Amino acid sequence: MTATPAELAEIRRHAETEYPSECCGVILTRGRDERRLLRCRNVQDALHASDPVMHPRDARTAYYIDPKDLLQIGRQEADGYVVSVIYHSHCDAGAYFSDTDKRNALFDREPAYPDATYVVVSVVSGRVAAAGAFRWNSERRDFLPVELREFQR
Repeated sequence: MTATPAELAEIRRHAETEYPSECCGVILTRGRDERRLLRCRNVQDALHASDPVMHPRDARTAYYIDPKDLLQIGRQEADGYVVSVIYHSHCDAGAYFSDTDKRNALFDREPAYPDATYVVVSVVSGRVAAAGAFRWNSERRDFLPVELREFQR
């Protein structure tokens, strides 16, 4: 299971609330029954404002998870949780896994989270229009689409 209907509804709310900025977050799991959705803060606007040359994109077209949220994720991993889903939104664009998304998901050409599902939500004019899910395929050495249940309205 990629996400429960309640988690998908929460991702939808998060994406629509953050529009016109990209949202980002994770679902952490421990065992079969423990699941936690963590909304993360997108600090891309602050990075862009402090150094627009190094960070030419703002939060409308990119996301960068707040380091404080990364620390929280790390603490939960130390408690036995696993990052199962990493999600973010695209504003007024499709629910595809972009070249930038792929680059950011890799570390030294290997996936940072090889077992995670990446969910991308398309938000058009403030409303979720579509969602897609992608997983690393080691044979193809690429992130490929996988089935994702439709968002619940």
